[in-house]
Amino acid sequence: MTRKGAAIGTFDGVHLGHAIVLATLTKESDIRNLEPIAVTFDRHPLSLIAPQRAPKAITTLEKKEDLIRKSGAFPIVIPFDEKLRSTTAADWMKFLKEEHGVEMLVVGYDTTFGCDGLSYSISDYRRLGEKIGMEVIEAPFVAGISSSAIRKAIVEGNVEGAAKMLGRHFSLPGIVVDGNKLGRTIGFPTANLLPSAGIVTPKNGVYAAKAILPDGKHADAMVNIGVRPTIMRGDNQTVEAHLINWGGDLYGKNIRLLFYGRLRDEVRFNSIDALRKQLEADRQDTIEFLQETKK
Repeated sequence: MTRKGAAIGTFDGVHLGHAIVLATLTKESDIRNLEPIAVTFDRHPLSLIAPQRAPKAITTLEKKEDLIRKSGAFPIVIPFDEKLRSTTAADWMKFLKEEHGVEMLVVGYDTTFGCDGLSYSISDYRRLGEKIGMEVIEAPFVAGISSSAIRKAIVEGNVEGAAKMLGRHFSLPGIVVDGNKLGRTIGFPTANLLPSAGIVTPKNGVYAAKAILPDGKHADAMVNIGVRPTIMRGDNQTVEAHLINWGGDLYGKNIRLLFYGRLRDEVRFNSIDALRKQLEADRQDTIEFLQETKK
């Protein structure tokens, strides 16, 4: 069995705090000639423990695995079920040692695992590790960055603040579905995105964004999230992206929206003409905003 170094966590968002843990893991593993792995879960533990309090995810599981791989570690996804929920910290570490060959464990400043681990400190995990021959290392502390803080920023529309904590622009993946096609009649055709299930969505409003298309190319996009109060009635939220200077058919295809900044609140206009004029201004604001980010 290959000797390994490991880190454990939900790694929701794989943000800059996680990046420090993963960088410590890869660095210390390299020193010890270990293979670095990041052990994570197929869902947030709260989805089983307290479903009503389970947060929406910042990234899909697939994206999380991709980001972990890019850090230099190999992702190991474990189903979070009742058996795992009742596993003690000591048994967790024995499992990692016996099933995965883990000889070194890297933990963050607030990392806890095991049904009895909420009260554990780094010294407790080190004590458990000593008993089975597993070294436990604490990664450097990164203040002010957490998955909950990033999630809060996103739902408040502060996508720029979220980007600073993520180390990249927040992205919303989904599939393009059929819409009412009103946008094309007023010169603003849109791709209507059905977001991937369980992913957090930014606050209603208009955003400067980029769309990652199925072929991997990027297109500047003006995104409206909301209920379209000028033309619709009700409270069904939609995500519509007007791709600037781009034409093509995206129906049924998967795209990803990268959010750069929030331009304004969603408002109701008295006429379609007034809406059109505002959309023209929004398009120009989007172009200028995205040009500024390149400087």
